[in-house]
Amino acid sequence: MNNILAAIDFSDVTPKVVAQAAEMAQSFACKLWLIHIAAPDPDFVGYGTGPQCERDWRAKILRKEHRYIQDQALQLEQSGIDVTPLLVQGATVATIIAESSRLDADLIVIGSHGHGSVYKTLVGSVSEGVIRKANCPVLIVPERHQSNLKIA
Repeated sequence: MNNILAAIDFSDVTPKVVAQAAEMAQSFACKLWLIHIAAPDPDFVGYGTGPQCERDWRAKILRKEHRYIQDQALQLEQSGIDVTPLLVQGATVATIIAESSRLDADLIVIGSHGHGSVYKTLVGSVSEGVIRKANCPVLIVPERHQSNLKIA
C-alpha cells in the first residue's frame, strides 16, 4: 500500500476518520492524502460570478476550511506521518473518485453519519456513492459507536 486518501467533512466523524487513516498510514508506512471537498461556487443567473458580498463570504469559508485542513495535516506531520492536505471544490462523490484515481489511492477512508433511509432517498449518501464508484477498497468509519452489542 502506497497511498491512502482520507476524505473529511469537518463533522463529528472527522476526528475518527483522521485517526483511522493516520493509524493505517503509519502501519503501512505510506503517504496519506487528507482531502476536503468544498462546495462549488454558486451560479447566479444574470450576475456572472455573483455579487461581491457572496464572493467575500465564499472566500471567508474557503480560508477557514483551508486553515482547518492545514492544521490537521500539521498535527499528523508532527506524529511522523507523510501527509498532504488537499482542498478541492466540486461535487463531493465525483471529486473524491477523481482525486483517488489521480493520486493512485490504494484505499479511501471516509466517514458515515448513519442517516436513515428517508434521508438517503431524498439527499443521498456520500459514502454510499463513493463505495459504488471507487476503483479501490473503501473503509467506512461510523460516526456512532454501538456499544450495546454483546457476544454470549
